This record gives sequence, structure tokens and C-alpha cells, in this order.
Amino acid sequence: MNKQLLNEFSNQINKEYYSAFLYLSMSNWLNEAGMPGAANWTYVQYQEELAHAENLFRYLQYRDEIVQLMKIDQPDKEWDSVLDVFKNVLSHEKKVTASINNLTTEAINASDHAARIFLEWYVSEQVEEEANASDLIHKFKMAGDNPNALLMLDSQLATRTFVAPVVPGVG
Repeated sequence: MNKQLLNEFSNQINKEYYSAFLYLSMSNWLNEAGMPGAANWTYVQYQEELAHAENLFRYLQYRDEIVQLMKIDQPDKEWDSVLDVFKNVLSHEKKVTASINNLTTEAINASDHAARIFLEWYVSEQVEEEANASDLIHKFKMAGDNPNALLMLDSQLATRTFVAPVVPGVG
């Protein structure tokens, strides 16, 4: 793997760990705001982001590369509302999508076909991440300030469970 591509992979690992801590921070805020279901949803998202970082890490190790771990920035910890949290989720996921796309482009430019194929899972995953966030924004907008609708939506979000992703290409 060329040095530039390896650096981009290391940067992406850092971004995935940052994403995990951002979702953990959101979970904490939502729990304090009395939305345990939404807190659960973002906690499961935290677990997914950790798995994304770990799979990238394992992929580099599988390819006998040395991973460059970097300092993780402190995530935000305050939001104006539950809707604001999920608007931030979508905004953040769009940034991650751009980063994954950049990493994939770097793999293509390096003619690293194995890395490009490995990254296809992440490209598809980002489509799902953005769609999920958009769906939740729509639902929270429909719920508005209606306490019954918010409680029902929160109850639905409480049912989400973590399922470790199976990313092809990780030995």
C-alpha cells in the first residue's frame, strides 16, 4: 500500500473513533434530556462506529501495514433539542461520507484494487447511515412538541440493538 493511501486509512480510523465519541456524547445528552430510547439509538451508533474503526484497523494489519493512531478531538456535548441532535447526526454522516469517498478515490488513484473493493462496504454503509438520519429527522419533525408522539418515537428507538457488521476483506 502506498504511503498516501496508508495515511488516508489512518485518518479515517481517527474519524471513525471521533464519530464513536460523538455518538456517545449524544447518547449522554439524550439520556439527560429524558429520551432513553434516543439515547439507546445513539449508543448503538457509538458501537457501530467503534466496529467501523476496528475493521479498518484490522484490514491494515491484515495487509501488514503499521497503523498511525492519532489524537481524537473532543466531541460536542450540547444540543438545543432532540431534533437538533439528529440534524447533527445527518450533518456528521455527510462529512463521513465525503471522507469515505475521498479514501476510496485515493485507493482508485493508487490502483489499489484490494483497498477499493474493501471500501465498497463502507461506501454502501454511508448511504444507509444518511438515510437513517434523514428518516429520524422527518419523524421528529412530524412529532413536533407532541409529548405522546415523542414518547412513542422514543420507545421505537429503544428497540435498536447492536449487530456487529461483517465487513468483507478483514481476516
